[in-house]
Amino acid sequence: MDFTNLFSSIKVKNIELRNRIVMLPMSTNYFDEDGTVGDRFINFFVARARGGVGLIDIPFSPIDDGAHNEPGLFHSRFIPGIHNLTSRIHDHGAKVAAQLIISYKAMLHNGIAEVIGPSAIFNKMMRCVPRELTKQEIHSIVKAYGAAAARAREGGFDAVDVLVGAGYLLNRFLSPISNNRTDEYGGNLENRMRIILEVIKSIKMEAGDDFPIFCRLNVEEKMPGGHTIEDSKEVLRELERNGIDMFILYTGWHESPIPTVGPFVAKGAFSDLAEKMKETVQLPVVASNRINDPFIAEKLLSEEKADLIGMARALLADPEFANKAREGRVDEIVPCIACGECLGQLLQAAYKTESFQSTAENSLCSVNPIAGMEEQHRGINQKTKKTVYVIGSGPAGMTAAMTAASRGHRVELFEINSSPGGRLCSASIPPSKGEIQSLIKSLYARAVKSGVSFQFNTELMPQDVRKEDTDVLIIALGAEPFVPPIKGINRPNVFLAEDVLTGKDRVSGRIIVIGGGLVGCETAEYLVENGIADVTVIEMLGRLADNVSSANRPFLLERLRKAGLKMYTNITVTEITDTGIVYVSETGSGTMPAECVVLAAGFKPDIKRVESFEIDGPYKTIAIGDCVKARTIKDAIGEGYSAGESI
Repeated sequence: MDFTNLFSSIKVKNIELRNRIVMLPMSTNYFDEDGTVGDRFINFFVARARGGVGLIDIPFSPIDDGAHNEPGLFHSRFIPGIHNLTSRIHDHGAKVAAQLIISYKAMLHNGIAEVIGPSAIFNKMMRCVPRELTKQEIHSIVKAYGAAAARAREGGFDAVDVLVGAGYLLNRFLSPISNNRTDEYGGNLENRMRIILEVIKSIKMEAGDDFPIFCRLNVEEKMPGGHTIEDSKEVLRELERNGIDMFILYTGWHESPIPTVGPFVAKGAFSDLAEKMKETVQLPVVASNRINDPFIAEKLLSEEKADLIGMARALLADPEFANKAREGRVDEIVPCIACGECLGQLLQAAYKTESFQSTAENSLCSVNPIAGMEEQHRGINQKTKKTVYVIGSGPAGMTAAMTAASRGHRVELFEINSSPGGRLCSASIPPSKGEIQSLIKSLYARAVKSGVSFQFNTELMPQDVRKEDTDVLIIALGAEPFVPPIKGINRPNVFLAEDVLTGKDRVSGRIIVIGGGLVGCETAEYLVENGIADVTVIEMLGRLADNVSSANRPFLLERLRKAGLKMYTNITVTEITDTGIVYVSETGSGTMPAECVVLAAGFKPDIKRVESFEIDGPYKTIAIGDCVKARTIKDAIGEGYSAGESI
């Protein structure tokens, strides 16, 4: 737990950073409806400054509707809110930069937002062909960057960051796959870079030559025909010659066929790109992508693969990440499980005309139920201490227990098994799901620290509760695997997915998995990785992995296809036999051979068991999580937090 390099200071041009942790730009939609930054937006970033990061990089749009999910910097009316934001961040010792970002659309004429680009080449993300920008419009955009940088400086920002990544506008100018212009803004590399160099010049002219400029550069596009790190070396050198003060690694477009942020991407997977950037330029380089624990961060710094470490979702999950690491409380860090919930929601918003719940109380994060609601939920120590019993140590139960205990109540948690986690334990077994084990450890560590007393190997019965002086009983029993009423379902060749994952049951030969949701697909992948060659997934609905985040779903299905799995939708199993299944589909009926059938048909709550605790008595009962309705980790943690806070 010696993070000497991570918590050493560094100077970037004229800015002294207290440590090497950079909070990377991240869309939240927490700004106000008029594009200004209000209390919710400010409190979100202040919590991360209070949490100990060195630099916070916040995205803003330099033109009207240039980034639909970001606040504006294209008018002086934004400056008062921005000044409040920067001053409060500075109060907690962090520095702050404004990233200037134009994504896919802009409002350039008659107050109408339209998809724009360097060339009329199909934009896969927006599912349309953009309108090619005129030279006059390019000049106005360049000027807008400079004006926005001047406002950023006036509002108290320490630097600006120019985004040339993600397949957004400046990236599309730079890339040969999206820019086929024949004027001075297209063709060879010098011309494709022209708008970027003009933006830098405009910023220096308007904000001052001493105002630091960073560049978040896509050095490897992960697109067929796109830039590789070798292609980007001359870009790096040219940007350095033209006044960039620090480089922040970016890799991939949002539509890249190669994943860059999912759980199936190794931690620090792109550190080699940062290392090659350091070899190319003399400026500080920030590594990024899938760096979400202090150990990998320290390792990259000690090996001199980067000068600073960029994190985004890790700080969405835990605003206190830096403080916990610095103080040696690593087991209390709330881990990002790379579920893609945040990115999936925001990408969906990109297709809409209105912001995604820009003012509604909604956390983008599965494991942090108060992201974007930090000030409303800072915790109050209750004067009246209550005795709280919690049944079940899944994510709902442990979150409820720790939240209630942190408010001063006496909390006992009863778990029938010998260790915590509930169904998170089996959920952590499929390929690439090991991060869920980190979540279990974090939930347990935080609950113990808050004062929760765990009673393992203990099944609490209704009559036991009645005998105790209990004020509140929180029921977090979880759900049971759903066993559909299919003929032959009780045959000895039929197994539950959970029992297969945990090793309770072993299967071999040809396998049919009934259920093509998250559990079914992940179980099938687990079987293939463990040597089962012939695996078929059957789904009665028309879409596989429908309950997987849209950010991760395409990559999961592609992995299944590459693994050779057979996958069918719109098929209903009517019978299980000793030799396989009988089914009906849109085209008729048939049979499918298999030695073993694995059930992954979802989960259902045991309503009667829950009701057995909900008796008339002196104590209050609260049922939460899957024992109410089987859903997601986010739902369980959110309900657990609300239950604990309500006491």
